Amino acid sequence: MNNETINHLQFDRIISEIQSRAIGDYSKERIAAITPQSNLATVKMWQKETQEARLIIDSSQHVPFMGLSQINQLIGQVKKGMILSPQELIEAADFLRSSRMITKFFEKNKFQTPLLYNYAKELPQLEVVEESVYQKIHNKKVSDDASKGLRRVRKQLQETEKNIQDKLMKFIRHPSNKEMLQEALIIKKGEHYTVPIKASYKNRVAGTIVEQSSKGQTAFIEPMAIAKLNERHALLKAEEIAEEYQVLAELTGLFAEHELVIDFAIETITAFDIIFARAKYSRELQGITPTVNKSEVIEIKKGRHPFLPKDAVPLDFTLGEDYRGLVITGANAGGKTVVLKTVGLLTLMTMIGLQIPAEAGTRIAVLDNLFVDIGDQQNLENALSTFSGHMHNIAQILTKVKRNTLILLDEIGSGTEPNEGAALAVAIMEAMYEKGALVVATTHYGEIKRFAEIHEDFVPAAMAFDRETLTPKYRLQVGEIGDSQALWIAKKMHMSKELIRQAQKYIDQKDYRITKQHFKQVEEVSLFRKEKEITKYHKGDRVRLTETEAIGLVYQDEGADRVDVLVDDQIIEVQRQRVQLVMSAQQLYPQDYDLDSLFVDFQTRKRNRDLDRGSKKAQKQLDKEMRERRFSGK
Repeated sequence: MNNETINHLQFDRIISEIQSRAIGDYSKERIAAITPQSNLATVKMWQKETQEARLIIDSSQHVPFMGLSQINQLIGQVKKGMILSPQELIEAADFLRSSRMITKFFEKNKFQTPLLYNYAKELPQLEVVEESVYQKIHNKKVSDDASKGLRRVRKQLQETEKNIQDKLMKFIRHPSNKEMLQEALIIKKGEHYTVPIKASYKNRVAGTIVEQSSKGQTAFIEPMAIAKLNERHALLKAEEIAEEYQVLAELTGLFAEHELVIDFAIETITAFDIIFARAKYSRELQGITPTVNKSEVIEIKKGRHPFLPKDAVPLDFTLGEDYRGLVITGANAGGKTVVLKTVGLLTLMTMIGLQIPAEAGTRIAVLDNLFVDIGDQQNLENALSTFSGHMHNIAQILTKVKRNTLILLDEIGSGTEPNEGAALAVAIMEAMYEKGALVVATTHYGEIKRFAEIHEDFVPAAMAFDRETLTPKYRLQVGEIGDSQALWIAKKMHMSKELIRQAQKYIDQKDYRITKQHFKQVEEVSLFRKEKEITKYHKGDRVRLTETEAIGLVYQDEGADRVDVLVDDQIIEVQRQRVQLVMSAQQLYPQDYDLDSLFVDFQTRKRNRDLDRGSKKAQKQLDKEMRERRFSGK
């Protein structure tokens, strides 16, 4: 199956669901590589395996899977010459014990699960290896009795440790040492037995400082009296490790000797793990074992998509017996695409040995190929539009179509001009049909509906729609012709009856109103109010300050919010709205009158004031005057 099929039908999610119910890491790897089988005998056998495993699960029995989680990895280490740890050896021995117990388990259930019993009775019995491990490994450690040498070394270690303890306790209890002790304890640091001595006394104790506390208040000292005993202890410890290694190497060697037999056990028990993972998921789906065929017949009874809520409307669907093509029509969001996905996914699930959520009597065709064209095929990397993407996908499908192929096409021909899209869609379905494929398509196009009505081997179908509640019923009605319900929905949304009648007329007759109408020009109205005009004053205008009733002369008005006014020998800034014209300069003075002479002294004072407050404008004027004076001096 191609990636389009896997992704659009969520087959990869089905695989993940099975993986999550497997025990072994190797089982999960194998499940990830599962592909739907086109061989009828294989599918029948897989379905039988799942059915028998389901009987075991439903009877509340548990297969004795043990040591399975990483057995393949452990045996891989053995093959590389690595020595297994005590814990790993126990896990490997548990696996061998499991092999023996699984044989007995299925022998007890052989009449209920004859196929699985047939697999189990071939499992190897390596009780000698299993028992050797259990005898020599106890509590995740090599047992004292694993070898004579190990027993001797550990006995000597115990004696040496007792001597060390006795000497240290004698040191601790000695009256002259009590003042130096931080605590009356024996503390082991690494492989050294020490006593905690106060830092101020550390140089008074004969021995080796092994470690100091983080704050430097305590020194952990190995007294000279036990130095030789500690050395002996270290040597015995190294000898113990060597003896343990010999035992671990011997036990690991037993697994290496039976490598091929154990590989067979791994493959067989992994197969059991996969079968029971399928059965566990099948039980959660409340699945049934469908009848499988190579006759290209699909009959789904009350089928449910595994990822839809359990209260979703079940699907009744048939194809391949009385007709090989089905064209589904109906309202948007009415469930047409769900039908395609349900048919496709239940077929793939059957072909990997899963029971499917449907009712007894369901028949599923074991296909050689299953192709889908569903969803948005737009590809930005290849600059493909949605329509181009669909055509690219369909063109590839057409090169692979043959008998025993199911093709699922969603909204075929959409995304382009309707007449061309419908004609192209019909030609595509004809080509697929003539190559022997089963074809299921969804559409809104009337021409494609008509093709399904008149073709001898195609049948139209519609998704039921409740016109009163304006809701889809998600029920497939084979033989019916559905529509998009556009006019009905528009009517229920209170569009005018005249508009609905006109739309129906256009559907029937295509007699559009095409006369040009003339519309009277409408004057444009400004959306913004004109800004309020302001009164701008001229130099020398006599004004009244409304707030104080003082009379002054306008010195400068730049159109800003404030006006410079000479009042009582001072130039001040006054809010524009508080200035009222008394008489204009034009009325007060002759035409050629030098108005600057009215303000010369005050102008100088104002410039000085502007310089004091850091005015850049005043500074520039001053610099200009200085340059002019220098120039005239030359």
